[in-house]
Amino acid sequence: MNERTMRNKQNQQKQPSKRAGNQGFTLVELVVVVTIISILGAFALPKFAALQADARMAKMQSAAGSMKAAAAMAHATLITRGHSAGFTGTPDPAIVIEGVEVTYVNGYPNATSIVALAGLADDYVTTGLTSPRVVAADSKHTGSSAANDCTVSYVTPAAANNQPTFTVNATLDNCT
Repeated sequence: MNERTMRNKQNQQKQPSKRAGNQGFTLVELVVVVTIISILGAFALPKFAALQADARMAKMQSAAGSMKAAAAMAHATLITRGHSAGFTGTPDPAIVIEGVEVTYVNGYPNATSIVALAGLADDYVTTGLTSPRVVAADSKHTGSSAANDCTVSYVTPAAANNQPTFTVNATLDNCT
């Protein structure tokens, strides 16, 4: 090696790197990062709030589907056991489905029976609801006012040979 190359190598070894003595980040770098995170959070928060309303709506749609299936199953069981399609009361012998003794009104389960048959008692609010509401998404949505609904209603048939009415009272506005 020539003398010039050796001097360059020695100079490079003697000079510390620019970052070697500095530990951590500068105040400007931290402020920039915090600002970027704040801006991203401002955009993400409204999206998250809308997802909660969507989830409650889906939960209410699921509850309505469960109740429809349970009502059809109980009605079919009543008929296959030899009772009339418009039977009202508790059959003798009692019809027990999934551990629930079913009470019928015009051939379909009453409001108390339908909640248990559909398996809604544990994951939904079922008490303190104004009639005909039978399940709510949570304790903030019990149907006490029109803007605070997010419930499913079940109305037994008014007469024999009619079907029950299921109403999903869930929109983005009232499930927030």
